[in-house]
Formats: sequence, structure tokens, C-alpha cells
Amino acid sequence: MAALAFALGASALAATLPSKAVLSGTCCPGAVWTPDSRALLFLDGPPARGSTGIYQVPANGGPVTRRFSSVAYFSPLLRWAVRPGTGEATTLERLADGRKFTLPTYGGDVTWNAAETRLAYTRSATTGNFDRRSTRVFVADVFGAPRQVATLYGGGVGGWLNDSTLLLTGKRNPGDRDRDLYTLNTRTGARRTLATALSFRGLSVSPDGARVVYYVAFDSAARNGLWLRPTAGGASRKLDAFGSYRWRDANRLLLIPLTPGGGPHVLREYDVRTNTWRTLGDLGDQVRQGDWSVSPDGKKVAYLSARDGNVRVVELPENGD
Repeated sequence: MAALAFALGASALAATLPSKAVLSGTCCPGAVWTPDSRALLFLDGPPARGSTGIYQVPANGGPVTRRFSSVAYFSPLLRWAVRPGTGEATTLERLADGRKFTLPTYGGDVTWNAAETRLAYTRSATTGNFDRRSTRVFVADVFGAPRQVATLYGGGVGGWLNDSTLLLTGKRNPGDRDRDLYTLNTRTGARRTLATALSFRGLSVSPDGARVVYYVAFDSAARNGLWLRPTAGGASRKLDAFGSYRWRDANRLLLIPLTPGGGPHVLREYDVRTNTWRTLGDLGDQVRQGDWSVSPDGKKVAYLSARDGNVRVVELPENGD
């Protein structure tokens, strides 16, 4: 999940956004959207379902059907199933034709580029302080051999920015205090440092790869806070708010400010082009354990209700609504 901290941006009074429960009975934390935004996928099994598998429910509610009979890491576009083995080999299966290949990830998931033609994964030492632990970063084309592109300490992969560039965070040396947030061209090896801090939390790359949002805590006053930064370089922007955040699209960031005093969670939207905030409304409810997600088309939000454990879906207002 992307994010969280505390404190508060000022949030205006908000009307309650209508929502609909599409799953009930506290069955289904961690539901994720299908690529076409028409349904939610979730893991379930007996006694609620006949067998364990990945099920789906329409975004507007309706009958639950089984989508996959086996459990795996499924790629965001649902083109691949990633199945870790008991040893070093992880099997990746292309769902369109069942063709498979393996990679030595030692049980780890992989990070896909947008087209799901390339991937990255890491292999880290399994003992010792995480801050000093060595992590090797590998990339591979599908059905191709992996290639190591970096070694870092106390960090990992933040995502693909395009088909050749990774966003990474970590230390150059195990004894260093600070980590770098940097881009790495996996074809040329060119590296660009974007920021330096004690730690980068809640890294979230915009859908177009042009920006990254993150927060820094327990560092100096000048470094702490929620930050928006262009991945091509350039000036960063400190956002006057904190909370749990998700990208709505390439230009709009949704944020639920933390409200230590309780009350319904409020959805706010930040437009990176105009540097302005607007309040979309409140949920009339709270999100349980930060479990919320934005549909790929940016039109809906699904969340796990703190009130009753149901999965609810909210239609998001567009500009001017």
C-alpha cells in the first residue's frame, strides 16, 4: 500500500459520497481491480466458496464467480501468473497460451513494466540488519535470461518508469546513513539521483512514470514531509498534507488525510498541473487498515469498510461535479 503518516492538511467540510457494498461478510480484504475496471478480484475459499481460488464480483455488485482456480501473483494486466516454488525457481505462465519460463527469484514476486514484456526482481541476504543488507537487482525480458543491473543496501525496486528505466531506493554502501532515490537506465547503466534522505516511504509512481510521490519521516525538518518529484529531474514539491494516497491518473493524486480525532474519512484530490486541492467528499465511514484502491480508469474507489468489514465501491466525482 502506498502510504501513510500523520498530521493533517486542512480538509474542507464535505458531503458524503454515495457508496454501495459489493461484498459482505468481512470475507474479502485486499480486493483489487480488474484491468478494465469492471470488477474486483479477491481471494476466497471454504466455507463461503466451494474451493479456494481467485473470485470476482462486478464493480456495481452482483453474482460472485470464480476467475482463477489456482492462487498466484497475477500481473496487473492479468497476462501472467507468477508461482514461486519451494526452491529458487519461480514459474511464470503466460495466461493466453500457457507458455512458461522460470526465474531464480527465491520466492519473491516480480515488478512488471507497463506492457508486461519486461520485469525486475531482487535477491537479498536473508539475515542481518535490513539497513545493511545487500540486495541485487535483476531485470529480464519475458522468456529471456535475467541480468543483474545493480547492487544496493537497505532498499529495493520502486517500479518501472518506462521500458528501460527503474526507480530504485537504497544505500551505496552498507555503513551509509542516508539512502538515495534514483533512476537507473537498465540498458546504459546511467544513474540519476533524485533525492537523498534517511528513508523513503510510501513510494508511488504515477501511471505515466513522470512523477513519484513519497514521504520522509524521522529525518531533518527540511527533509520530512510528503513530496512530489518529477522522475526526469527537476524541482520537487512539498505537499501541505499527509495521509494515505493513491494516484487517480497521471495528473491527479487522491489522499485521505489522517484524522486522529476520528470521524468519516474524507477523499481529497490534488491536481499536479495546477498545484491545487479539492475535497471530493467523505465516505460516511472509515477505511479499514488502509485497504482502498482506485479503478484503472480513475472513476471509482473500492475500500474495506471499518464499520462492517464489507467491500464498498464509490463513484468519484469528475471535475465540476
